[in-house]
Amino acid sequence: MTRRLVGALLTAVTATVLIGTTPASAATATFAGTVSLSNCSGSVVKPAATPDTAPALVMSNGHCLETGFPSPGQVITNQSSSRSFGLLNASGTKVATLRAKKVVYATMTDTDVTLYQLTSTYAQIKSSYGISALELSNAHPSAGSAIDVVSGYWKRIYSCNVDGFVYQLREGSWTWKDSIRYTSACQTIGGTSGSPIISGGKVVGVNNTGNEDGARCTENNPCEVDSAGNVTVHYKTNYGQETYGIPACLTPANEIALTQTGCTLPR
Repeated sequence: MTRRLVGALLTAVTATVLIGTTPASAATATFAGTVSLSNCSGSVVKPAATPDTAPALVMSNGHCLETGFPSPGQVITNQSSSRSFGLLNASGTKVATLRAKKVVYATMTDTDVTLYQLTSTYAQIKSSYGISALELSNAHPSAGSAIDVVSGYWKRIYSCNVDGFVYQLREGSWTWKDSIRYTSACQTIGGTSGSPIISGGKVVGVNNTGNEDGARCTENNPCEVDSAGNVTVHYKTNYGQETYGIPACLTPANEIALTQTGCTLPR
C-alpha cells in the first residue's frame, strides 16, 4: 500500500511504455483516459448513465489522498482540493493537465478509493483533447476474467487474470472486503497504486497493494482472512479493490449520495 514510490529506479530512467512480460492474453487496454498523479496512478471515470455535461471524476486510491491516509473508519466527503492530474492519450503521451475542484469521496475502510471532482466536464475534456472517460462497470467482476492494470504514473500496462476474491484483506490497521486477487503475471510496483483495473473495456476495480516481503498483515504485506477467520499470506501476490458499487452512490451531477438507494459504500 505504501509502495507508491518504492519501484524500480530503472523504470523511471527509461520512462517507456512497458507491457507485462507474461500476460494472460494480449493487452486490450490503452492509456487513453488514465492520469498520472504526483505519487500514484488514476483514471477519468464515468458511470454509464451520467451525462457528459457533469463534472468529470478522477479515481485513485484512498491512500493516495494528498492530505494523508484516511484513518480506519474514516470517510471523507466534499473536501476542497486543487490537485492536478496529467491526462494521457492512448499511447501514453500527456496531452493536458486536469485540475480537481474537490474530493467527492475518500476512504480506506472496506475499500481503498478516492474520487476527485474536476473543474472540467466530460464533454469539455472530449472536445478539447479527444479523450473519453473510462466507463465504471456496475457489475461484480468475474473470477478468471482477463484484466489490464493500467498505470499512468509509469506508463505501463500489466495484463493477467482475476485469480479470485478475498473475503477480507488486512494490511496494518486497515481491512478491505471482497478484494480482487491477481494471477502472478500482474507484478505491480510502487507508483501503480490507483491504476484502473480494466476488463471487457470497463473499469471493474482500482489497484492498491501487494505482499512485498512475505510478512503477515503488516503495512506493505497484506494477509488474507477467510470467513472462518483463517489467515493466509501470499508472498508477491497483488490486489485491487472492486468499484462496481460506486455508480449507485453518485448523483447525475457526480455528487456523492451515500444514502441513495442501492449505495453500499461506507458512510
